[in-house]
Amino acid sequence: MTRREITARYAGTAAGVLWAYVQPLLTVAAYYVVFDIVFAMRLGENAPTRAVGAFLIVGALPWMAFCDALSRGMASLVEAGSVLQKNALPPVLFPARSVLASMLVHGPLMLALALAYGPQHHFSVALLALPILVGLQFLLCLVLGYALAILMAALRDTAQIVGFLLSIGIFMSPILFPLTMFPEAWRWVLWLNPMTALVLGYQAVLLQGAWPGMAVWTAAAAWLAGSTLLLAVLLQRSRDQLVDWL
Repeated sequence: MTRREITARYAGTAAGVLWAYVQPLLTVAAYYVVFDIVFAMRLGENAPTRAVGAFLIVGALPWMAFCDALSRGMASLVEAGSVLQKNALPPVLFPARSVLASMLVHGPLMLALALAYGPQHHFSVALLALPILVGLQFLLCLVLGYALAILMAALRDTAQIVGFLLSIGIFMSPILFPLTMFPEAWRWVLWLNPMTALVLGYQAVLLQGAWPGMAVWTAAAAWLAGSTLLLAVLLQRSRDQLVDWL
């Protein structure tokens, strides 16, 4: 199902699946050329790295993967409504298919960052944390995507609300700026973004060659646990009505 999902997205195009990599790669190239070469912009002393482009890439690529997986997972049940009405298939198959297809595209790109940033810290042993972070992001997207898919089946306005939150979410996370530049009294707001902990983890591993701190793992685990609890409640409440909503 995942293979068919990826193939169907780019059916009829000459480049096929290669188009899936064009947008993120062009975005990464644009950040590097504009901020590091053309303007040669630099961050402050307390930033994980001085180069602005290199800093943006580490946060923006996981954020693009998160937005794509969440959006596709959220719409998966509504799009599969006719199939679920005719076949007694487990609904989880469809958000799992969509999220896995998205992560199969973006996951290798995120892991490839290790080759690009590894020489800066002589391929520190902390790079072993990168697959763990990617795995946590996949699980978070799967659980949240499934929960949002159920909510969207019950209330179509969910797509508009989540779309708005994703559009402003990049500004409410340490992707465009280091955490130290955000007012300390308001930093708690950033932790309301489920990607804040993971982005900080990517920055620590790729930019500093350091193992992510305990706050990163604790916040990521808390978001995953909270999302799982929400999903369990939604599954219980929608068990008898989900197909009717679709």
